[in-house]
Amino acid sequence: MDSSERLIDEQLIERLNVLSVGISMIDMENALALMEHWIAARQRAYVCVCTVHTVMECQYNPGLRDMVNYADLATPDGMPLVWLGRWAGYRHVRRVYGPDLMQAFCQRSAPAGYRHFFYGGAPGVPEALALRLSQDYPGLRVVGAYSPPFTPPTPEREHEEIARINAAHPDVVWVALGTPKQDRWLSEHRDQLEAPVLVAVGAAFNILSGRLRQAPLWMRRSGLEWCWRLFQEPRRLWRRYLLFNPLFLWNLMLQKTGLKRFDPLPERRKNANRLS
Repeated sequence: MDSSERLIDEQLIERLNVLSVGISMIDMENALALMEHWIAARQRAYVCVCTVHTVMECQYNPGLRDMVNYADLATPDGMPLVWLGRWAGYRHVRRVYGPDLMQAFCQRSAPAGYRHFFYGGAPGVPEALALRLSQDYPGLRVVGAYSPPFTPPTPEREHEEIARINAAHPDVVWVALGTPKQDRWLSEHRDQLEAPVLVAVGAAFNILSGRLRQAPLWMRRSGLEWCWRLFQEPRRLWRRYLLFNPLFLWNLMLQKTGLKRFDPLPERRKNANRLS
């Protein structure tokens, strides 16, 4: 058993019920180890990188909530979800932030030879991301970069895109379409895609390609990154942060006090992700 398998086998990865959304109580090292295991086993899996925004979108979209709850991992991307996990007794939980996850896995990928496909972002962004990561991690194998049109997809276009990705034979498909679109895309296309691992990473494409400046480390660690992003994109993000953040705290208080009932997690997702 290698070190990656030991990490997973020694620690059962449970889900914390946050407003009926199951957040995986995990850290970065175990997330990376699971991805490597799925690739080695050619096991099809998908990962949703979850923020408070994800949890709140799930309150108004039961279908999205099911997609996140049945993901093989729903990582705590936002610090509030990390704090909730620690308050619930999961002292090991750490933030699994989309850009950090992508960088860390690319660093491991160069010597291992894992193949990457970047799907999403505005025109030119996935190509710029592929170039930047290839410069940062010499030997990184990028087998595709594609920005889909913003118009609603037709069945013909979806078929062509799936064929394009499968023809490249990636081990990991990184998806950046924004929540909830990216989470829905992963769930709906998981069975059609041959790549072992699909990961929704939101703004990671824009950040790591240099299109958006990343928040300072102290803001990311203190849970204030939302302020930085709101300042950068106020017209696009004001509703997400100025409405959803207070609503999240209000609903969390209702859940903790029992004043509002939130559905339990699906039985098979309460405890998940031992090596299969």
